[in-house]
Amino acid sequence: MIHTTEVESVKVKINQLQLEHRDLDDVILQLSQSPAQDQIQLQRLKKRKLFLKDQIALLERQLEPDIPA
Repeated sequence: MIHTTEVESVKVKINQLQLEHRDLDDVILQLSQSPAQDQIQLQRLKKRKLFLKDQIALLERQLEPDIPA
């Protein structure tokens, strides 16, 4: 668990990453429907989207309270 003072900055970062993730989703959809698909670019965008998803999950776990065993 992170300190209370850091919670807001982590939430802001999560929101920024989620926005970029959604934007990439739109770009990937448009590119995949294009007749002249650039497969390499599409693959890079998908990797970036997956990286963002992992970063969001990591930050969200930091916001969860510690549960004693």
